Amino acid sequence: MPSIECSVPSLISDCTGGHARFTLQAETLEQAIARMLETYPLLRVHLFTESGAVRPHVLICYNDDNIAWLEHLDVPLKQGDRLAVLQLVSGG
Repeated sequence: MPSIECSVPSLISDCTGGHARFTLQAETLEQAIARMLETYPLLRVHLFTESGAVRPHVLICYNDDNIAWLEHLDVPLKQGDRLAVLQLVSGG
């Protein structure tokens, strides 16, 4: 099973035990996201709406692609893949 590197913004690293970077093992991207939420359940409220959609101010990127651009999440993972959570910031 591939091990992938995951990262979250330091603003929400309190939900991951203070870790902004960690590794997960999963066969598919869908499994990796599920495993991330199983391991760090406090992330769910920051990343997803009550209906399960990714929050508008959040990007979840698989390697260099926003997962919203993917046709499906059943993408086989390989060693060296990355999963990154980004929070968009606005203001003036």
